[in-house]
Amino acid sequence: MRDLKLPEQRHPEKAHRKDNPQPKKPHWIRVKAPTGKGYEDTHRIMRENRLVTVCEEAGCPNAGECWNQGHATMMIMGEICTRGCTFCNIATGKPQTLDAFEPGRVADAVQKLGLNHVVITSVDRDDLEDGGAEHFAQTIRAIRHRSPKTTIEILTPDFIKCGPEALEVVVDAKPDVFNHNLETVPGLYPEVRPGARYFHSLRLLQRVKELDPSIFTKSGIMVGLGEDRQGVMQVMDDMRAADIDFLTIGQYLQPTPKHHAVDRFVHPDEFKAYEKAAFGKGFLMVSATPLTRSSYHAGDDFARLSAAREEKLANA
Repeated sequence: MRDLKLPEQRHPEKAHRKDNPQPKKPHWIRVKAPTGKGYEDTHRIMRENRLVTVCEEAGCPNAGECWNQGHATMMIMGEICTRGCTFCNIATGKPQTLDAFEPGRVADAVQKLGLNHVVITSVDRDDLEDGGAEHFAQTIRAIRHRSPKTTIEILTPDFIKCGPEALEVVVDAKPDVFNHNLETVPGLYPEVRPGARYFHSLRLLQRVKELDPSIFTKSGIMVGLGEDRQGVMQVMDDMRAADIDFLTIGQYLQPTPKHHAVDRFVHPDEFKAYEKAAFGKGFLMVSATPLTRSSYHAGDDFARLSAAREEKLANA
């Protein structure tokens, strides 16, 4: 049995890589250790329902804050991913069989936590014919049944090895927000996101809008991987051409010495400049800070996203 708490067993595909130094984090990156009753209650509900969270698996720096407020991003389809992205801390290897009861357990946890907005993500499942599309759809339907007033945001794989019907299955389940992260600029894909294709991911998000224009689309990138400002601006333009509503930009943090090196820590002022530029390009919602992650403050952001669309329609 693999011990996924050990880096060498968690990431066997990275064992041959040279160690990259992990630079000291600047003061604007540091966060407090997780504490509080809310954190403990969220942790208990996750364990009682035998659920995996991306907060834990990816080592999110905001886990303490979010869990203390009763917010957690649930990761379905197991804790082992079929991809080996060099930025990601989720374990890599051969996943286990899908758990048919997982959608119900997720819905139960959403109800117990009393969530107004929930984010559901997953590992990549290239071993499945539909990439896990039907499992996503079942989870969305289970939450709708148990918590009909809860808005649902999904953060999906790219379904790159599936037919077009896989995406259609997920869209037909009608999530409120469809998120799929581009992660970085196209030039860094061979190193940072092997197995994925930039324009495939972009087209996936564009097709969501074509299938159901009422669904908000969202995507994010990390900075500090080696990109330059011009590259970030080009990604923004590509996203707007694909009619993406919501952009997130956050600082890349290196999980272990075997992962992709941090090229630099981007100053908060640069994030503010990216945010201003993105709003100028027409995004309905932008979150750009060093600690921004895909699901950070997702519920509050959804409310602002909805209000922004209503205002845009009113002014049209």
